[in-house]
Amino acid sequence: MVVMKRGRESIDAAETILAGSRFVRACLRKPVDRTPVWFLRQAGRYMQEYRDVRKHHTLVEICKKPELAAEVTITAAEKLGVDAAIIFADLLLPLEPMGLDFEFQAGEGPVVHKPVRTAEDVRALRTDRAGDLAYVALAIEKVAAHFRDRLGVIGFCGAPYTLASYMIEGGGSRNYIHTKQLMYRDPIAWISLLDKLVAVLTEYCRLQVQAGADVIQIFDSWVGSLGLSDYRAYAFEASKRLVRTVQAMGVPVIYFGVETAGLLEQMAATGADVIGLDWRQPLDEGWRRVGDGHAVQGNLDPITLFAPPDVLEQRVKEILRAAGGRAGHIFNLGHGIVPETPVENVQAVVKMVREFRLEDAHG
Repeated sequence: MVVMKRGRESIDAAETILAGSRFVRACLRKPVDRTPVWFLRQAGRYMQEYRDVRKHHTLVEICKKPELAAEVTITAAEKLGVDAAIIFADLLLPLEPMGLDFEFQAGEGPVVHKPVRTAEDVRALRTDRAGDLAYVALAIEKVAAHFRDRLGVIGFCGAPYTLASYMIEGGGSRNYIHTKQLMYRDPIAWISLLDKLVAVLTEYCRLQVQAGADVIQIFDSWVGSLGLSDYRAYAFEASKRLVRTVQAMGVPVIYFGVETAGLLEQMAATGADVIGLDWRQPLDEGWRRVGDGHAVQGNLDPITLFAPPDVLEQRVKEILRAAGGRAGHIFNLGHGIVPETPVENVQAVVKMVREFRLEDAHG
């Protein structure tokens, strides 16, 4: 009997497929006994246990205290019965060791007080302090030790374009005016910014993989603000470089963006093992555009979790039937769970996915 391994190494198909292995195998388009399932933002304000922790700690405090980050990660995964646990962290954590302070303001989300707007601002950014993010790695160590191979452990980071946009805009944005101005007017500064981000994110991901992350997800949350030409010219190469570098660490990579229907083929060209799909197109159509050489993740509309049970079940089965039982589908939402989502509905989706049989895929 072959001993079960983590990462890209194979396992004996005759072995019982544990949840962690099921998830990693699906990322690599290997056969599984059933579709693995987990959720974007599965540890969050919709869950009472997380709200209880937040009564005493800010979001950033939870991120920076490995025992708390591990606790909320483990609690959510176990309560939902999913196949993977994504470490509790925030996309913007790498900004701080680069020299940019940020805070979360009530009702406004993250705010960067001194945005990056000029070439001089870019030059001032540091790339030698990624080790300051070791607290995330410590949290992953705790989660990996808790679950062993029972669940997959997901580390993550923001994509270069998305983090650059946060740095430049100083927070949320509707039109990304400052980001695109720098992109268009000073391409040298823009490339330098992305290069610095790739350097820091590479080391950040390395810390996570060394700590026990089975998979790294790269969130390009804001890349849907780009048209195809601009994505190719200003974002693709940096994302591709990051994807390939992380894969060389021995783990699969999930690459996910929102409102990316027009970018899917180019996103797939990064070489990411899994392409995350949002809910704005049928899963089979998105998979066709991504190509059979990639697994896909998704793609239930997160607001469907508020629907009556019959509607929810119908939508879940639509997605599973669209996947057609092919190796390489990971059931997930098309974006994150939102506050006020009924926990029992999230648990019900997990049960639906678990009970769906591949022989029913076309039924």
